[in-house]
Parts: sequence; structure tokens; C-alpha cells
Amino acid sequence: MKLGVLLRMMLVSKLLTIYIPLIGWIGLGWILGRLLPASTPTYIGKFLFWIGVPIGIVAFLRHTQLSASLWIAPATAWTAILLGAGLAWVWMTYRQRFVKGAGNWGLGANRQTQTSFLLTSMVGNTGYIGFPVSLALVGPQYFAWAVFYDLLGSTPGAYGLGVALAAQTGTSRPDWRQPLRTMLINPALWSFGMGLVGRDVPIPALAESSLRGFAWMVVSVSLVLVGMRLSQLSSFNSVRPAVISLSIKMLLVPLVLGIGLWALGITGQVYRAILLQMAMPPAFATLVISEAYELDREMAVTAIAIGCLGLLITLPIWLWLFSIQDVATVFR
Repeated sequence: MKLGVLLRMMLVSKLLTIYIPLIGWIGLGWILGRLLPASTPTYIGKFLFWIGVPIGIVAFLRHTQLSASLWIAPATAWTAILLGAGLAWVWMTYRQRFVKGAGNWGLGANRQTQTSFLLTSMVGNTGYIGFPVSLALVGPQYFAWAVFYDLLGSTPGAYGLGVALAAQTGTSRPDWRQPLRTMLINPALWSFGMGLVGRDVPIPALAESSLRGFAWMVVSVSLVLVGMRLSQLSSFNSVRPAVISLSIKMLLVPLVLGIGLWALGITGQVYRAILLQMAMPPAFATLVISEAYELDREMAVTAIAIGCLGLLITLPIWLWLFSIQDVATVFR
């Protein structure tokens, strides 16, 4: 009984740690998105992309714990991406071949919708949402795992594999080299390398505290930007297929791979950092790709909006499983 009470207290404490800033900053962003000019999120996004996030990565990588096993993060990311895409494809195939009225789920034989369904099932928002969640629930000491997952997994997964799938389906044919250029000039990737090289270089205490303060400010601004982007989403006409996609992306894939990681002996904060990244809602990149290649924008918009709201429901599930996993590890 005492153990159960302790687990519940820990769960509530961790939920408050992330819910207060998550709801507060995203809610503020939603309000600002309704009041400020529609172009404001674009300028904030450019600031975060070119300045804020790169400096934040350098700051949080300082004095983080690194190990030779960091490769597990991007390897898991790619496994999650491929598993999500595979499960989505299996579900679509089953509905079309064996279930009458499959078109009622908004997919049917529309290849543009099917590709958007695949994208939202495989690529998560491991940057603007994943980073703040990881920092709040895992801590800066293990931030490198979240960064490895995002920059070596989610980013090339979206702008590499995701674009390749879209190019085979969409009616528009943008230059296929553009995603490659986007990844190569990504300032977060370069700052990641700089952060790893200079992580133990001593700097004055004032500079250190200022750098860390700016980094935490970037986390808050990132959540505000998410809220502003959500305030601009107005189409929710693909709820049913979006719910199926999110069930794959945010529940089934993290559950299956989470059990696999635990079975392989990966536990503790490393386990949490990886699993939280797997459980993130669909990335805004899925909407960007859907628009660029003329896929189903409504499907992407609906999945992103519901996924961000659904995160408030799924986070307690993963925190509860973390607690169970910690207890199981003790008696392993």
C-alpha cells in the first residue's frame, strides 16, 4: 500500500512539473496567435531555427552525460519510424481488402491521404515539444539522448524518408535536392557538433548562467510557438483516420519498442529519454511536406492538433509505466 501511494505521489509531482509549463506556455501561444498578425509565428520560428534552438542545444549539452551507447537513440528512432509506417500500411491494406466501407474512415483509395496517414504515423515532434518534455521529465544531464534521437532520427526521417514517400505520391514535384540541402544547412545539426566538442570547455560563471538562462527561455518560446501554430489550425475533417494514426504513433509504437528496450536491459533515465521521444505527437514537418507535395493537408492538420491535445492524456500513461518499470528493475 505504501509503495502504491508513493508511486501515485511521484506521478502527480512529475505531471505538475510538465503540465504547468506545457499548458501555460502553449495556452499563451494560442491566445497570442489569435491576437497577433498571422506572420508572427513565422518570424518566431525563424528566430528559433537560426538562433534560439542552436544556442539552446549548445547550452544543454554542456556537462551532459555521454556514453558510447548514444547510438541507441537514433537506432531506436529509425526503428520507431519504420515500425509506425509499417503498421500504418498494414492497417490501410487490411481496411481496403477485407473491411467493407473502408472509405468511411477517410482513406479509401486516395493515395494523397494514405501518404499523409503514413507520415503522421511515423514522424514525431521531437524538437519543439520533445525537447521541453525531456528536459522537464528527464533532466539536462540526459539531453544528449533526446538530441541524438531528433537530429539523427526524426529530422532525416521526415525530410529524407518522408519526402521520398511524398515525392512518389504527390501531384507536385518540387526539387528533390531541397530536403537534402535543408538538412545540411540545419543550424541545429552544426550547433550539436559544436556543443559536443566544447561541452567541457570552461567559461566564466556569469556566461554559463546566462547561456543556461537563455536556453530555458528558448524552451518556453518553443512551446509558445506550438500554441501559436495550433491557433492557426482550423480544419478537423479527418478525425477518424487521425485517431488511428495517433494510436499507432503515440501508443502502439512506444509500447512495443518500450518493452523491447526494457527487455534489452535499457532502463532508468536513458530509457525515459528515448521512450518520451517516441511518444511525441506528429511533427509539424508532416504538414509542411503535405503542403509542399499536395498531399492531404486536412489529414495532417487534424492529426497534429489532436496529437498535441492527446499528449496531455498519454503522458500520465508513460509516467505510470516508468514507475512500474523502475519497480520491476529493482526485482529483476
